[in-house]
Amino acid sequence: MSLNILFAARADRWPLWRAPLQAALTAEGLAADLSPDHPPETADYIVYAPGGPLTDFTPCTRAKAVLCLWAGVESIVTNPTLTQPLARMVDPGLTQGMVEYVTGHVLRHHLGMDAHILRQAGWRQVAPPLASERSVTLLGLGALGQACARALTALGFPVTGWSRTAHDVPGLTCLHGDAGLARALSTAQILVTLLPLTPDTENLLDARRLALLPRGATLINPGRGGLIDDTALLAALDTGQVGHATLDVFRIEPLPPDHPYWSHPRVTVTPHIAADTRPETASRVIAANIRRSEAGQPLLHMVDRARGY
Repeated sequence: MSLNILFAARADRWPLWRAPLQAALTAEGLAADLSPDHPPETADYIVYAPGGPLTDFTPCTRAKAVLCLWAGVESIVTNPTLTQPLARMVDPGLTQGMVEYVTGHVLRHHLGMDAHILRQAGWRQVAPPLASERSVTLLGLGALGQACARALTALGFPVTGWSRTAHDVPGLTCLHGDAGLARALSTAQILVTLLPLTPDTENLLDARRLALLPRGATLINPGRGGLIDDTALLAALDTGQVGHATLDVFRIEPLPPDHPYWSHPRVTVTPHIAADTRPETASRVIAANIRRSEAGQPLLHMVDRARGY
């Protein structure tokens, strides 16, 4: 019997996903009718991304699961009409992209590359410290945070990781809770934020916590724009408490042309490119989860709605 799989995302995404998803479903041995046009009440599974036509899940009485194309689920997890199991995306391609972005910008700031690229340094033969002399803190120890931590540790950086709940990651100093956050920030010469956006993490980096950083610390945020109090960050940049902020995510996207981040000399704006979901690799994750569900096995990467991720 063929499964009806509803592709519920923006129309411009369908041409990018159709062939990879169909190939992945076939590879998993699944007979599936994949379409963006299935009536919601006929869908066995829903492949979902925000911005598409589906916002009310009430008619989806047959759906066994909603499979998100994005790692972040804050825009759907609080939807009161969503009663089906929800799985977030943990994609090898997305993870690799995040590792490359974080590692690249950590090395950029560690080596002071901007001064030479922009020819601001002149002929100053001052060598940067070794990685072992530059402490990095990662906020968030999920799949993305742990992957980035492994890459940075392999380069010789002493890495501290913080999460809301306790983790034990080999080779990493792991902290948690409020006291752990204060300690993690106090040693963060370079701070990377990879937390999900929840009521507990919104505006986590406010004026009080930014003041805990070593003066002149670098902030790299490829996680969620709402993790940072923008007014507090701009003030910290103006005083030099934060030496530079490289920001990939924002509360409003695209970032408005008149936003002060664009013109601030200590801010680098990148247009939400740190970690894209790759259709070729992510399709295999979606298909494998559908195969597991059809075999009576639990879904991978299930969202804990109480926590919001």
